[in-house]
Amino acid sequence: MKLLAIGAHPDDIEILMGGTVAAFQAQGDEVVVAIATDGAKGGTIDPAELVEIRRQEAAAAAGVFGLTPVMLGFPDGGLRADAPVIDRIADFIRAERPQLVITHAPNDYHGDHRALSDAVRIATNMMAPIMWMETIMGVGFVPTHFIDITPYIELKRAAIRAHRSQDPERFVDMAELGGRYRSAQCNANQGYAEVFRFEPVFPFGDPRNLLPPAPGVLPVRDRGAGAT
Repeated sequence: MKLLAIGAHPDDIEILMGGTVAAFQAQGDEVVVAIATDGAKGGTIDPAELVEIRRQEAAAAAGVFGLTPVMLGFPDGGLRADAPVIDRIADFIRAERPQLVITHAPNDYHGDHRALSDAVRIATNMMAPIMWMETIMGVGFVPTHFIDITPYIELKRAAIRAHRSQDPERFVDMAELGGRYRSAQCNANQGYAEVFRFEPVFPFGDPRNLLPPAPGVLPVRDRGAGAT
C-alpha cells in the first residue's frame, strides 16, 4: 500500500503523526511525505534564509524514516483552498496514486492547516480515502482510529528534533504528553499512541484494514454484582 501524508508546514507531520509514518513502514507500506508551504514565517530571521533552513530541516527529519519530502512550495501563512492549490494537489495525488491520504483536520488551530484540509478533501475526490491527523493537543478532536507508536517513539523524537530552528523540545514534550494520553484512552498501561479521524464517504466505508495495529487493550476487571 502507498500512504500519502500531506502537512502544511515542515514539522507538522513529525509532530502529529511521526510514529504512524514509521508504523506504516514497519508493515511494509510505501510512505510519501509532502509539505505544502515553505515555512518562511516560522521564525524571525530573513524569510529567504529561513526557507532554506527549513528545507534542510525537513530533509533531515524525513531522512530519519529514510524518506525525501516533496516540497509543494506554497507561501507560508497564506494557504487558501483555491483553484491553483487544489489543482496542484490533485495533480500530485493523481501522479502518486496512494491508497490512503492523511492530512490536517478541518478544525485545527492554524489557518494553513484548515485550508490544506479543505484543499486535500476537494482535490482527492474519489481517488482515495482521507483521514485527518490530530489537532494540536487534541483540542476539538474526536478520534475514530488509534495507532500504537510505542516501538517508534524514539524515531518520532529524533524527527521532531531535526527541526532545530523551531525550538523542538517543546514539541517533543507535547507529542509525548499527547501520545501517553491517547494510549491510556485504550486502557493500555504503558506506551504511546497517535490518533486519527475518518468520516465515511462513498465509496470508502472504513480504511481500518489499511492501518497499523492499535494499542493493546488491557482486560477490564468485572467486579460482579455483589462486589464492594
